[in-house]
Amino acid sequence: RKDVADSRIQVESVRLLTIAAAHRMDTVGSKEARKAIAMVKVAAPLMAQRVMDMAIQAHGAVGLSHQFPLASWYARTRTVRFMDGPDEVHRETIAKLELREYRENKLQSNL
Repeated sequence: RKDVADSRIQVESVRLLTIAAAHRMDTVGSKEARKAIAMVKVAAPLMAQRVMDMAIQAHGAVGLSHQFPLASWYARTRTVRFMDGPDEVHRETIAKLELREYRENKLQSNL
């Protein structure tokens, strides 16, 4: 039950993050929404992979068998993490934009 609850929390968190990124894209444009987009590109595949891993764990060895599609879903989910660049590239974007925002805010507060 803990894994079901944790999975639901993770799915909902990423869903809300995705909605926020989409809203940002709609209101300020893709360039200004880069950080939110990058966060979704990291969070969504990681969440899906964690949920798949919990499902495999819950089913034991049969979760890896051909009787269930979990193992192939896990493999496909892992591949998604490379489709639009590795997580490290997106994390670098997030960090760069976060630090730039911090510097700009600090500079403004010193004026």
